[in-house]
Amino acid sequence: MFQSTFHAVTCSMAILFVAPAVALAQPESTNIDSASRPNIVWIMSEDNSKHYLKHFDETGVETPAIEAMAAHGITFDRAFSNAPVCSTARTTLITGCYGPRIGTQFHRRTELATLPEGVEMFPAWLRQSGYYTTNNSKEDYNAKKRMEPWDDSSRKASWKNRPSEDTPFFHVVTFADSHEGRLHFGVDALQKPTDFDQKTVSLPPYFPDTQVFRHTAAFYRDRMSIIDEKVASVIAQLEQAGELENTFVFYFGDHGGVLPRGKGYIYESGLHVPLVVRVPNNYRNLVDRELGSRTKGFVSFIDFAPTVLNLAGVRLDKAGPIDGNAFLGPRIDSAKVDTRDTTFGYADRMDEKYDLVRSIRVGDWKLIRSFESFQPDAMWADYRYKMLAYQQWRDRYHTGKLNNVQSQFFKPRPPELLFNLADDPHEVNNLASDPAHGDRLTELRAKLNAHLKQTNDLGFLTEAGMLKVIDAPVENGKRLSNEIANYIDTANIAVMPWDQANKALLSAINSGDKLERYWALVAASSIAAWNRSANHDMAADETFIKLLHRRTLDTEPLVAARAAQLAAILQVADPRPTFQRTLELSQSPTEALQIFNMVRHVNALAGNPYPMGSKLFRLPFNPDPKGLIQQHLDHLDRP
Repeated sequence: MFQSTFHAVTCSMAILFVAPAVALAQPESTNIDSASRPNIVWIMSEDNSKHYLKHFDETGVETPAIEAMAAHGITFDRAFSNAPVCSTARTTLITGCYGPRIGTQFHRRTELATLPEGVEMFPAWLRQSGYYTTNNSKEDYNAKKRMEPWDDSSRKASWKNRPSEDTPFFHVVTFADSHEGRLHFGVDALQKPTDFDQKTVSLPPYFPDTQVFRHTAAFYRDRMSIIDEKVASVIAQLEQAGELENTFVFYFGDHGGVLPRGKGYIYESGLHVPLVVRVPNNYRNLVDRELGSRTKGFVSFIDFAPTVLNLAGVRLDKAGPIDGNAFLGPRIDSAKVDTRDTTFGYADRMDEKYDLVRSIRVGDWKLIRSFESFQPDAMWADYRYKMLAYQQWRDRYHTGKLNNVQSQFFKPRPPELLFNLADDPHEVNNLASDPAHGDRLTELRAKLNAHLKQTNDLGFLTEAGMLKVIDAPVENGKRLSNEIANYIDTANIAVMPWDQANKALLSAINSGDKLERYWALVAASSIAAWNRSANHDMAADETFIKLLHRRTLDTEPLVAARAAQLAAILQVADPRPTFQRTLELSQSPTEALQIFNMVRHVNALAGNPYPMGSKLFRLPFNPDPKGLIQQHLDHLDRP
């Protein structure tokens, strides 16, 4: 069995929660009564990274209401969603847990995950301690509720409906004016003026400089101006009710986005969010920072739940298995928060597009590990390509009108991407192959792999495999921890030197463990798509090709389909018969969805050596006519 050379590290747990994996008892409040506790409000805007607000980025739009909040509070310059899309990010917020550890990392969920004993959606603990909790109104969680977290979650939900003026409240409001769908305009919209100057709007270097991109970038900054007006309205309502100076008000984006290469991707454009916390005069004593200050200490979405509980005076009498650390409130040393410098990111399936990617950022250095790197970032997703900017970017690639940096999005990726964000904020200059940064790469690789193993990352079971344990994902993750560690090690054959990887692949592809075979084939595909010499060696190795042929006949449909995909990349066999057979034998719609992702990848290979249309395939079930599989089938028949 292929063994890892990486060493495990111990992840620190939250200040509020001392020892891991101990069942939670009932929460207890501090000795203060409910009437003396602060109110807390979250204002969320959808789909925007920090780059569109001038308060965070000089290329952004002025947001006077948010800036006024910052003047009376704290700006967090390094705040991160752990996931780059709504349901996974919001589930992390509401639980304080990493999605791949609790089985909530796929957007959107096929089935709701069961939270482990002792983990609740945290507003439930606020309710138990006397808070009135309301959400207006988007939830989008990937887990089942245990205790009910909300007194009211609806479009009419409001803190104003609390039972008495003495009742403290926690209120969440989400504004969709910045959502991706706002950029699904037609060509006619390009003739309409924008408030933000299209001539001076800044475009990152990976975009072509066209009217479509300039209009889209300027228009989106206009959307952020609308968000700012909504923020001002919330602040005004609190002030008019006499509650502003009793209320901590958080403003943040629910993840990054939303121009191309943002939402759904774990580049900074997909994860780095704006965060401002307004501190009320009546509770200045709870925060040891100056008003108007900024911090570069890292905070992530796993940290928001313990932070709210800490501000609310809600402590748990036993430790709980959540992953975050409070960053504001009693017993929090701001100087220590300022030294925090690490965040982890994850992306899995977004709608019909599978792409398992993990990341770690430490200070200004970031490592992105693409486990299916043979797929380009530009792989089709129906909702994504409703945006004109995506469509034009793709069309200009196919007509040869992009430079090398702009073309990266449409090509296979290296398995590892290493960026120095201080010099390369747009993440276009990969340093992973630069010997000068070899020690940095080794260090970040080890930390990331240790994290994946410590959290028993369920993505390595595949989504279909994870659904078999979805009723107890955390417990089963612990039970399968050795197997998951082995799958991670097997997938990481892709980053070994080829002379070592060659032998390891032969052993793992011949394993008796179906998922070890699966990840070995994925690793081989990543190597073959990126390393021309290794591609040639695999295709010329008679022993390897015979083993690959046997794997196309594997009794496990996902394994056989991965073998067919590799055969297509190497161009040593027609994958279509194997895809036909595996789809006919697919054991669930989820398994079929993943196989169709492989079909679509092969169909998009340069020159399209193995064209496939929807009539080629039969399924053992009738797909939902409006579902994700049908989207794959429809796209296969498009020119």
